Amino acid sequence: MPAMGDSARPRRRRMEIFAFLFLTAVLMPALAVATVGSYGLAVWIYQMVAGPPGPPPPH
Repeated sequence: MPAMGDSARPRRRRMEIFAFLFLTAVLMPALAVATVGSYGLAVWIYQMVAGPPGPPPPH
């Protein structure tokens, strides 16, 4: 008679593969886009407050 854990191994492996694919194909790209977008928004808002980069205009 097989142990109870033996029948759950293929299902657990399948779930681990699904979790890996979800993390690498969905979550990480979404986090990368969100990070870059947040940084761009922060720079844009900062430049609206502080002005564009570069030397100040001559008097």
